[in-house]
Amino acid sequence: MIKLVSMYKSSFNFIVIVLTISFSSYSQSIFGKWKTIDDETGKEKSIVEIYQSRDGKAYAKILELLEKDKQDKLCTNCKGKYKNRPIKGLEIINGLIKDDDEWNGAKILDPKTGKEYKCIISLEEPTKLKVRGYIGFALIGRTQYWHKVEN
Repeated sequence: MIKLVSMYKSSFNFIVIVLTISFSSYSQSIFGKWKTIDDETGKEKSIVEIYQSRDGKAYAKILELLEKDKQDKLCTNCKGKYKNRPIKGLEIINGLIKDDDEWNGAKILDPKTGKEYKCIISLEEPTKLKVRGYIGFALIGRTQYWHKVEN
């Protein structure tokens, strides 16, 4: 009887360990470097870093432009504090808040048009991020898929 109980305990511990490893691999973070893909052209556009501030919110800035002829491009269509600032280094997401499996409650800036949109981000896969910008309702907007950049 003691051997049987011991065997069940060992089996239970093994199952708990396997499930913990499985779930932790799927609970990856949105934080890190991501390659942006233009949803209209399919071209790789930039490398963006998503980071968490001390307030627990998520922010993102453009680290690198992948189109060599646009390295020194300014955000000429932007308004306010972003007007005529270099796109490289520009903060494009400002303060997303975690809400279950997604991040929302902030805006994303499109440097191409200078427009800001409400934003929802969710992790589709450990290396694939769904980024949705919209006006008004989330049904009316655009979605891009960003891909994790391995260090």
